[in-house]
Amino acid sequence: MTDLAPKRVRDSEVTLTQMMEVTDANIAGNVHGGVVIRLADTAAALAAIRHAAGLAVTVAIDEMTFLEPVHIGDLLVLKASVTDVGRTSMECGVRVEALDPVSGVTRHANSAYLVFVAVDGEGRPRPVPPLIVETATERRRQREAKLRRERRMAHKEAVMAAREAEAGGSGGSGSMEEVDSGGGASS
Repeated sequence: MTDLAPKRVRDSEVTLTQMMEVTDANIAGNVHGGVVIRLADTAAALAAIRHAAGLAVTVAIDEMTFLEPVHIGDLLVLKASVTDVGRTSMECGVRVEALDPVSGVTRHANSAYLVFVAVDGEGRPRPVPPLIVETATERRRQREAKLRRERRMAHKEAVMAAREAEAGGSGGSGSMEEVDSGGGASS
């Protein structure tokens, strides 16, 4: 059984740094958004895994905002931390900065929030430790994470109600529209 002693935000913080190369670029000459998304998912997953002390899987990219382009040669610095936890789920925030190694100028390029579920060896959700928030910034991030979760749950309920009404209560057609609406993990 995993230790469920509460953990501080700083206990699972992660920083990843990677230089952006030609193979990371799109046809416009900037770094692909998909490259940034992959690295943000990796950084957030590591924070979730550290908090859960075991495997955690991505269940949703809740929010991702591209603020500035990232260029070939920039160092991408991704800072990830757990912002809130439920019973088995964790939201992780990632701040992505693009650092020009020649000029030293750093730009806030992207922010992202991802949801993970801790899983056991059979892939079933398992409980995660409570989160200890210590600073005003951590408390603000946790409040905002709870708002995002409420929005996800309300969206999921609205989608399911609309599907139920459309199907006349018959349970749906099993088509691609039946895939989970991204309401997030259990809490």
